[in-house]
Amino acid sequence: MAGRGGHGRACPHGAGRYTMNFAATIANNPVVLTEGSVIERLRRNPAVELDPHVENTGLIYDAAGRATLTEIYQQYIDISRAFNLPMITLAPTWRANPERLRVAGLGKCAKVNADCVDLIRVICESYGSCAEGIIIGGLMGCKGDAYRPDEALSEREAASFHQVQVSALCDSGVDFVLAATLPGSSEAIGIARAISTCCVPYILSFVLNSDGTLLDGTPLSEIVSTIDSEVASTPLGYMVNCVHPSVFAHALDVATSRSAGLQQRIIGLQANTSTKSPHELGGLQSIDRAEEPEAFADAMVSVHRRFGTKILGGCCGTDDRHIRCIAERLVETW
Repeated sequence: MAGRGGHGRACPHGAGRYTMNFAATIANNPVVLTEGSVIERLRRNPAVELDPHVENTGLIYDAAGRATLTEIYQQYIDISRAFNLPMITLAPTWRANPERLRVAGLGKCAKVNADCVDLIRVICESYGSCAEGIIIGGLMGCKGDAYRPDEALSEREAASFHQVQVSALCDSGVDFVLAATLPGSSEAIGIARAISTCCVPYILSFVLNSDGTLLDGTPLSEIVSTIDSEVASTPLGYMVNCVHPSVFAHALDVATSRSAGLQQRIIGLQANTSTKSPHELGGLQSIDRAEEPEAFADAMVSVHRRFGTKILGGCCGTDDRHIRCIAERLVETW
């Protein structure tokens, strides 16, 4: 039996709902929306208390927290349904690795990750036949601080550390895995090796400096080339998150000058509203929300037109207004 997601081998893990179609969804649609901020948006809500270790994961076990999460996810999905665009919805599992779950007192990694994915699945099922356009992603991140590349694990450490959560997400039946806000090359390679054992499509998303390098100084062209050539099952593509569209555009200009084929591998952007660099943002005590939805959407659509970036969504500073403006701008131009 062929493996899922075009990996070409039998897969021991549970199948996603539409996994065989995930690559086709990306290939056959000019744009795929993904959500705006979730964790940072919750952090702005005075009625919500996020766990310092696992962020929004623990909210699924609290009635009020679960309701708040559901409302946010539904707002983003409603936008995709209103404009007839595919939508990637990510489970609240960014920090749900075994070590952080243990410190937070939340129990076994497999169960918690499965419960988070179940929340998204229940939300999707509430849309009936319209759920066909909703892709469920299993979200994961680096072990340490996403703005501290010096905390990045080695390749071997990362492959071992992240394997438990990777397996938990794959067993939960996600359509793909997204490892996001990655600051260092070594941990990214290790995560890729871990995911490649599980036969699901996956995407790696980096934080970039405007000079086209990861926060540890590795050129984007170099890390993409390394993973594509050395990991058995390569990512469906790569993304960038937690930077402004202008930072992304400048970084991609520099990076693609080093590698002619790189632009086709960078398929998505979840952008900040702040124009500050990752270095500047890392030193702030509060979120810099410098750009209104209309200007942000214009910048995102410009990125889409210029680079062919297909997956468009938001990170820090964004909410449903920003995602709606992106959809409106896109429809206006079609």
